Amino acid sequence: MKLYLKKSSLGLLSFLILTGCLYQGFTCLVHAKDWRQAIGPWRWNFPRDHGSHPEFRTEWWYFTGNLIDASKNRFGYQLTFFRQGVLLKAKDPTQVWAIRDIYPGHFALTDATSNQFWYSERVSREGPNFAGAAIDRMDVWLLNWVSKMEGNRIRIEARHQGMGLSLDLVPQKPLIFHGKNGLSQKGPREGQASYYYSYTSLTTEGWIKTPLLQSTIPVKGRSWFDHEFGSNQLAPDQAGWDWFSLHLSDGQELMVYFLRKKDGTIEPSSSGTLVKSSGNTTHLKLSEIKLEVLDYWKSPKSGGRYPSHWRMKVLSAGIEIELRSLVPSQELLTEGSTGVIYWEGAVAGKGTSAGRPITCEGYVELTGYAGSLGGLF
Repeated sequence: MKLYLKKSSLGLLSFLILTGCLYQGFTCLVHAKDWRQAIGPWRWNFPRDHGSHPEFRTEWWYFTGNLIDASKNRFGYQLTFFRQGVLLKAKDPTQVWAIRDIYPGHFALTDATSNQFWYSERVSREGPNFAGAAIDRMDVWLLNWVSKMEGNRIRIEARHQGMGLSLDLVPQKPLIFHGKNGLSQKGPREGQASYYYSYTSLTTEGWIKTPLLQSTIPVKGRSWFDHEFGSNQLAPDQAGWDWFSLHLSDGQELMVYFLRKKDGTIEPSSSGTLVKSSGNTTHLKLSEIKLEVLDYWKSPKSGGRYPSHWRMKVLSAGIEIELRSLVPSQELLTEGSTGVIYWEGAVAGKGTSAGRPITCEGYVELTGYAGSLGGLF
């Protein structure tokens, strides 16, 4: 799962005005129905589908990872590139400055040893040396933030305000499809879905830099990559979601999302995917997954009260794990880009799988706890 842009975001509105979207007489607020919908099977074709899908309104390339340095200090990172369609067809697509998409991005680092969390955000219009995404391969850029795949290796780089990373990611398992061959349903209505696939196990090597460090430090670990595209996922009665991506020490990976409704219930379309050590996958229905919140953290900045300690059971797979956030304050306030306040951070835990002890690590995303997600594109 990932975030949508708020029409009411002051930063986004100012951005559109400054870049000429309103000045040129464009109709910026295009209804979702005008874009292609995630309905029915998708004919997957790689490397083409690693690239942009401009016929859909919303798209993201999303990287998270759990890292260690030579002293076994633990770190986490998030690097996300969004593409948000402003116009289905630009007024004059032959013009190099014609705008049809904007590209927000989020970059965060977690240092578990120092109990610190840093994040940055940015947004740029599509244009020469500004931002963009190839349509035939993974090659996404947002100023000096880059994600590029060459052969079987993904290179990601980002630098901003004393933060930095440069990492090589290599898939250890085939890419996997969520939902029904990649059609991930988010509600009962037709088109309330996305096309969604992942690399769930990527060996990771490179360096990071935090504002506390005088220089870069070598790190290694494991990463997770998600790519989603669609046009109309959330329903008016949905308040937010809890999304988990977890690496288990027995060689399995687990993705689970719970869509929370405003009446306190869980959207029946919520589901998950279990990736076996062999790379084979099992789709998990909501009835197979149990989640219990054991503790909370309250943000002093937003006032949001977020879950921070969980017990999760995957009944059909004999998995039971207990998770905690590595650092409580992994909250992003993104008024200058997507306009959404959310918590996304590194977690770790332990439990059992088929009766055997395991450990786990990964990332959790929590939305809708510090204000409604209503008013999204």
